[in-house]
Amino acid sequence: MSVGFRAVQWNRDKLIYDAILLVGVAVYIAGYMLIAWRSDPPKTLPDEIDLWIRATGSCAFLMLTIILSIGPLARLDRRFLKALYNRRHFGVLTFLVALVHFGFLLDWYVSLNALPNLAAELTKWPDYLKFIGFPFKALGLAALLILFLLASTSHDFWLMFLTPRVWKFLHMALYAAYGLVIMHVALGHMQDDRSPLVPLALFGALGLVTALHLVAGWRERKGDLPDRPTAAAGWLTVGAPASIPDKGARIVTAPDGERIAVFRDGAQVGAVTNLCAHQNGPLGEGRIIDGCITCPWHGYQYRLADGCAPPPFTEKLATFRVRVQDGLIEVDPTPLAPGTPAAILVA
Repeated sequence: MSVGFRAVQWNRDKLIYDAILLVGVAVYIAGYMLIAWRSDPPKTLPDEIDLWIRATGSCAFLMLTIILSIGPLARLDRRFLKALYNRRHFGVLTFLVALVHFGFLLDWYVSLNALPNLAAELTKWPDYLKFIGFPFKALGLAALLILFLLASTSHDFWLMFLTPRVWKFLHMALYAAYGLVIMHVALGHMQDDRSPLVPLALFGALGLVTALHLVAGWRERKGDLPDRPTAAAGWLTVGAPASIPDKGARIVTAPDGERIAVFRDGAQVGAVTNLCAHQNGPLGEGRIIDGCITCPWHGYQYRLADGCAPPPFTEKLATFRVRVQDGLIEVDPTPLAPGTPAAILVA
């Protein structure tokens, strides 16, 4: 969390995360160039630049595939939450790699004294109605522009300025960029390179991302089925206090689909909306750290007693009334105003 939208502050975990990203990118590109250079040494400068184009382009595609896989993997297995922690830096680095890829493309045209040909390719409008011969570079350029938009709005200033709902909707355009990249490769590189490795890698990656999202969505949808009210006046039964893990939560679903995270911190039990006020992260998958509910995505914190972020932060969560009936915790699915004290002490 930040105050006054200061420049990005790196802590030890972020430094390690970013260092791993940078080393990974460097190792991939260096390995690609080494293998490609030894297997088929370039004979001309344009051939050499073409290798850099392929190395950086495939690296950016791999990075996009990993980014889109992190979300569902984190929902399926909590061990992947660490990869989610600093994903925005991952996205910005992906844009930079894609930008370098585009720079090498321009350099390739310059080396052939044919830069005007690129503009001619992009503005040859009848070719946009073709399949073979489609100006595939336009697709890559469109994907690059989307990545630029997402990278330039990655800071929390834009998150608060646009509101979390609009910001998240905007950043869903990453899926559109991924689709454009796939078509960019399918209509471009695959037309020249008949090796089966390219389509296998391309559609294998697409299949992996699709499968992970379907499985994670099915699992979450199954958990989102409303819990039947089992108490008077529509209250939902959560279970015995001991059934809620200490400093953890159980999630119940209201009849209207609202997911409610019921936390226990020792003898204190409280219920808040499962959506973090930052990026709608799943609070119920987090834990209570230093007395505060801590979102597993980016570490935003809220007091269990009233759903308020500790000072100087001002975020507030909707809370829900809880009670103990016949030794069982029950929660009223009707939300209270954000920041309303609602936690109770249980024996």
